[in-house]
Amino acid sequence: MDVLWTMVGQRISELQAGCLQRPSDVPAPASHGGATHDPAADVSVNAPLLEKPGASAAGATTAIAIGVFAVAVAVVAVGLIGVFAAPKSAPLWLFVLCASGVVWAISAIVVLRRAEQALAMLTLSIGAALALAGLCQCLDRFDHTTKFPGAAERVVERIAAALLPLLVVHLLLALPDGRLQRRTDRRTMTAGYSLALAGAAVLMTDLRELLAWPLVALWIAPLLALVPAHFRYRRSAAVERRRLQWFGWSIALAVEVVIVSAALTALTDWPGHTVEVALIASMLVPLSLVAATVTGIAARVDRLLTRTVSFIGLTAVLIIAYAAALAAFGKRPSGGERSLLLLSMLAAAAATIAYQPASSWLTERANRFVYGERLSPDEALRTWGSRLSRAIPMDELLLQLVEALRKSMRLTSAQVWTGAVGHLQLTASVPHRDDTALHIEPVELAVVARSGVSGGTWLDIWLPQLVSRSSGGSVRVAPIVHGGELLGLIVGERPPDEPFSDDDDRVLTELSRQVGLALHNVQLDTALKATLDDLRSVNEALRASRTRIVAAGDAERRKLERNLHDGAQQHLVALAVKLRLAKDAVADDPTDAEAMIDEIRGNLQEAIAELRSLAHGIFPPLLMSGGLVEALPATASRAAIDVRVDIADVRRHPPEIEAAVYFCCSEALQNAAKHAGAAAQATLRLWETKTSLHWEVVDDGAGFDPTSTVGESHGFVNMRDRMGAMGGVLEVQSHLGGGTTVSGNIPFAG
Repeated sequence: MDVLWTMVGQRISELQAGCLQRPSDVPAPASHGGATHDPAADVSVNAPLLEKPGASAAGATTAIAIGVFAVAVAVVAVGLIGVFAAPKSAPLWLFVLCASGVVWAISAIVVLRRAEQALAMLTLSIGAALALAGLCQCLDRFDHTTKFPGAAERVVERIAAALLPLLVVHLLLALPDGRLQRRTDRRTMTAGYSLALAGAAVLMTDLRELLAWPLVALWIAPLLALVPAHFRYRRSAAVERRRLQWFGWSIALAVEVVIVSAALTALTDWPGHTVEVALIASMLVPLSLVAATVTGIAARVDRLLTRTVSFIGLTAVLIIAYAAALAAFGKRPSGGERSLLLLSMLAAAAATIAYQPASSWLTERANRFVYGERLSPDEALRTWGSRLSRAIPMDELLLQLVEALRKSMRLTSAQVWTGAVGHLQLTASVPHRDDTALHIEPVELAVVARSGVSGGTWLDIWLPQLVSRSSGGSVRVAPIVHGGELLGLIVGERPPDEPFSDDDDRVLTELSRQVGLALHNVQLDTALKATLDDLRSVNEALRASRTRIVAAGDAERRKLERNLHDGAQQHLVALAVKLRLAKDAVADDPTDAEAMIDEIRGNLQEAIAELRSLAHGIFPPLLMSGGLVEALPATASRAAIDVRVDIADVRRHPPEIEAAVYFCCSEALQNAAKHAGAAAQATLRLWETKTSLHWEVVDDGAGFDPTSTVGESHGFVNMRDRMGAMGGVLEVQSHLGGGTTVSGNIPFAG
């Protein structure tokens, strides 16, 4: 059938391609022997059978589909006229059968407008089969002119009756879009339609009476098709699964209606007309196909399906219960007993449906009567989790908690204390109290953290502070503990004549556990935010350090260029001029030439010394050859103040580490010479441990105020950058009149 509709759709497209051309666009007939124009060649064979509304191909396809639908409606209308014109003995099911065909046909056109042509054609086929069956029944009731009255109508009726179950099978295999996806399904339907024709031939062997057994055999096929339909549902995507759920919902509800109708008819002889009820219930199937094509409606099938399953379960329980009661009674009701039984079943169904809202309303009234409030004692426990999911600040949550506790447990006061290491603060209290701090000694802290909900004498011994703060009533304390750490206390107080019950203790215990988990999560969140802030600060410092390093490198290169240009380069230019003059003077005045050569020798020594000085400032040669042990004493000997050097056994380290320590020590000695005073003395120390290289420059000079900007000068910033680049740390300690200590350490791989 799917192949048939595909061929029809392609033929429609071909006809449209030939018919929708303007006269000016129609090509002239080709000469004999030439190729003729094929309209179908203008249409792609792989083009979809139904384009979006507004496309050129959609107009003709939709128009023809609507024409087919109009024919089906006309057939159904004739059938309805026949029903009304038939004798009064015409059965009710005949009218319902024709009405069912109308519903299927209307659903088909709605599905077609949703751009689901294959599904619409299947739905329309089922509607047409129902309508033809009804029409033939109507016509047969008025045809008595032949030897076999209504022979033609009965032939068509038997063909429609035989095709209908196979159309249902086709629908089951082709859901949700109406197309057979697998080759196995297409082969199955080919065999199925052949079987339907064979069944129709068997039915036509007796035109006087419709044989029942071939129809029963054919209707077994839809039951068998439920198995592959179920497997297709399991491997479908989410959208397709929702559409299939709509179909399943309609089948489940229709079966439920039929079962309830049959059970009521068997027990009370009402409503009867089981066949008519089944036909009416089957109209839910085309309506569900329409709903499945509407995106907004299809997405809401989950809740409807769960409620339907729940309703089916309740009705099944009712029917089984009444059937068991009648079986135990041993007698089928008769006369007025049937009406009484029916009314009782309806009352039971109404009571079942109204149970949930009535239970909530009665529970609310009972809580108000028993507890004097609308809330039960465990209301705070039941609502705590929902409050946590609303992103409310913890202080506000705890305030809501104590308010709920005071209402639900009828407390004169409720408090929540939070803190750590035995230092607790009053976070929430109803009514408000001025107490703000509670200190628990270490010995008491261990006992309180291990205890459960306590009161009475236990509080007098381990938490006398809380007892002294109470108003003389009955006090209950629930420690808030997580991982063995005391995070707070929940304190409740009642009048002396209203002690706490076991249920109250259970609620407080569970509530303290949940609050402890929430407070622990808050601590983790706070620690995470602090860590994130530290990382951001380190990142900003690293970015600034990199910027300064790049800027310092550029400045040093410019300084080196300037020193070479103004110093060594000028000496070399002067030497070149003097050499030219000496060359000219050799022949004229040898004595003067010798004097000039001696002067040139002195100038050359000065140029060499200046170049050596520049090279020493870039990277000291002594540091490269002898390491820190030889380079630092040489640097200290050139300092402007007296420096004592104390170097322990220090090994050689990577050049970058030695350079960082050397330049930091040099910078620290320069700062000491500049700010400590001419009479100050300094000590340079260098030592190493198993994992770090340490250095320290201490002077006894004037010092400076740590809160001033001196500690953030350019020299200290450079030293911090050098230490930070090596993963080290710089520390500066100073106070006015007490000297300054600059120290640092760099970790290294042992």
